[in-house]
Amino acid sequence: MFVDFEVTNCSRQCAASGRTLAPGETYFSTLQVDGGKTVRADYSAAEWRGAPESAIAWWKAAMPAGDANKPKLAPHDVLINLFADLAERPEEADFRYVLGLLLIRRRLLKLEETQRDAFGELMILDCPRRNEQFELRATTPDPMQTEQLQQRMIELLYGGE
Repeated sequence: MFVDFEVTNCSRQCAASGRTLAPGETYFSTLQVDGGKTVRADYSAAEWRGAPESAIAWWKAAMPAGDANKPKLAPHDVLINLFADLAERPEEADFRYVLGLLLIRRRLLKLEETQRDAFGELMILDCPRRNEQFELRATTPDPMQTEQLQQRMIELLYGGE
């Protein structure tokens, strides 16, 4: 028989000392039932004295090492503003289409509906962040342009890293 428990994320603080766990530091977590709810507690390795008898589970883990090497992505508002601005530049239709697909994938824009007209497919996108709707014309970028579009997208998202 399986029993599902909702386990919260690491608190990033030692339950015994109150000290913040450092990046890369080893810690132990316990799961106990208290008043019908599952309660997680995290302990630094220095404060770990073993799991209490009432624990239904315990495990050893390490804090993430930090995000110093993780690339910083462009802020969401910057991407949405660029997407909105590109609507006025027909020569950027292919880049705007690729950016629009990325924003849908990142759930910054939501595809509300797709329409067909004499010019092809038109997507109606909802932007909850700006409480605004956009139209996005589906395009088929030229295969020769693909690498250029990809490079522009990398520069936009990662600042050229």
